[in-house]
Amino acid sequence: MADSPTFDALFLSFQSALAGRYSIDREIGRGGMGIVYLAKEVHLDRPVAIKLLPPGQASDAQLRERFLREARNAARLSHPNIIPIHAVDDAGGFVYYVMAFVDGETLAQRVRSRGPLASSEGTRVFREAAWALAHAHTQGLVHRDVKPDNILLERGSGRVLVADFGIAAAIGAASADGVSGTPEFMSPEQALGRDLDARSDIYALGATAYYAFSGRLPFEGKTATEILAKHITEPAPPLGSLGLAVPRKVALLVDRCLAKDADHRPANADALAEQLGVALEQRRELPAALRAFVKRTGRVDSAGTLFFPMVWLFVSIGVTAISTSLLGMGTFFAGMIGAPLIYMVNAARKLSLLGFAHLDLAPAYADQVEQAREEHAIENARGASRLERVLKAVSKTTAPFTAGLFATQIVWDVFSREIGSNTPGAVTIGMFAFGSVFWPAFIGYLTLLQRRKDVDTEFWQRVWMGRIGKAVFGVARRFLGNRVIGTAMTHRATELSLGLAAEQLYEALPKETRLQLGDLPVVLKRLQADAQRLRQHHDGLQDALNDAGTSASSIDYADVRATRDELHAKLGDAVGALETIRLNLLRLHAGSGSVEGLTTHIGIAADLSDEVARLLAAKSEVERGLAFPREVASTPA
Repeated sequence: MADSPTFDALFLSFQSALAGRYSIDREIGRGGMGIVYLAKEVHLDRPVAIKLLPPGQASDAQLRERFLREARNAARLSHPNIIPIHAVDDAGGFVYYVMAFVDGETLAQRVRSRGPLASSEGTRVFREAAWALAHAHTQGLVHRDVKPDNILLERGSGRVLVADFGIAAAIGAASADGVSGTPEFMSPEQALGRDLDARSDIYALGATAYYAFSGRLPFEGKTATEILAKHITEPAPPLGSLGLAVPRKVALLVDRCLAKDADHRPANADALAEQLGVALEQRRELPAALRAFVKRTGRVDSAGTLFFPMVWLFVSIGVTAISTSLLGMGTFFAGMIGAPLIYMVNAARKLSLLGFAHLDLAPAYADQVEQAREEHAIENARGASRLERVLKAVSKTTAPFTAGLFATQIVWDVFSREIGSNTPGAVTIGMFAFGSVFWPAFIGYLTLLQRRKDVDTEFWQRVWMGRIGKAVFGVARRFLGNRVIGTAMTHRATELSLGLAAEQLYEALPKETRLQLGDLPVVLKRLQADAQRLRQHHDGLQDALNDAGTSASSIDYADVRATRDELHAKLGDAVGALETIRLNLLRLHAGSGSVEGLTTHIGIAADLSDEVARLLAAKSEVERGLAFPREVASTPA
């Protein structure tokens, strides 16, 4: 709030009316909804903010009573993200309420002074404001004027606090054609003067988040009427289309909040806050070792990924010139296969020494690919250039000829050795001709593609997450012995942490005991895979519900939600089975457990795995039927 040391007649009169109770220091804000003063509460000696109803409006007895009623209703709210109201009073002809003073700035001031919020900070602010609204809505109170000026950011802690609950409607703030609210953040139904519910606040919060992330309003106009008309008739430009580094799920949530039809918005503020929490959790930071592996140590390196094949090809051609094509071919394939594999085994060995396993790579690569897509969307939002498309076409056209002529050259070399001739033939000339076109075009295409996509990361993701990566980690483990330095399990999904711990406990048992436990490793793998599949299906259904809101028929929505809950329960059973096996293995190590008891639990876990397989097979029809809600969500309202 901007300081403004104004001591006019109103200030002096108001201070006289409050003498002995509050000592006013100065005016700190003024607008259509009133005048705000910084003051000290005399008896408690604490700073407070006093909001005074404009005297012109206070003279209206009906408006005066409505303001007092709304302010007293708001004073009932008690929530960490709502500015508490200490008192509501009518003294000496002045109508006012007293609230806690927040040392900080409004969201509007923050964006104007330092620009749009970063994605993580903006998502946090968005969620905390949603928490505040959710609490007010459960108390039957709709804000009616959610906007950046009514959201405060506490200095130091960064805590979000929402102000002025219910006051806008009481005062008729910033009214246009008899409509209360602020035009730039007003829902379509509010602009039309219809009855409001919690979803109107969700729309206004979406417009506020749009401004916080982008620094621009979803709708602008020369007059309030023009802006209101756009809220009613025009879809807001999707937040993701502005080239911002905002997570896709968060951008889609903002877009859904701005849906024209209230039924297409999140059902309530609690659901919105929950979805934002999921987005924040998915963006949590991974351990530094994993980030380094994904970006650097898990690949030859960025330049090497692109240029190593070409360099090694020329080396092989040199060997061919000195010796024979067979030796040149052997050199080429030995280098292309052997050198990267040796490097990968060493990289996997180093990561394993830090306590990480192959299963840790999936979330690390997924996180890096998602971040890279967001960053590249800002720099190159227009897609592939004409030159990139031309080079791609040239590469695809010349690649089979280059490979075919290379193979033909080998046959020619064998034939020429038999007849005693070393004269280069048309095949050799053709191979060099096509190779000199293919490789520059291919490298040029990849270089341009790299501007739009993180080619290196996506390539190495496929390598490491496939059979090659699993085999490399298996080979690397053979070189470790007992030198693994601890574990790093905090970033893992629960089922993966439990499964890995159980596997390590099993491997540490005597050989005779392991033989008695039979196919325990197979059961552990199945349980982990089952839990991961259940989690994936559960998350997919949750995303579908989030995308659809309540736009699907109530029966479809209820069915999908019931299926999601069933999968959630079965996920708990699978994780519980893993936990039970781990605890029994710990008891075996401690000498307090028995092989027979553990064998019983292994059988129960195997039966559970069969149940999961049947459940997922039965629910496949539900997931195939989710196309309709997703289409509804993706269609501009």
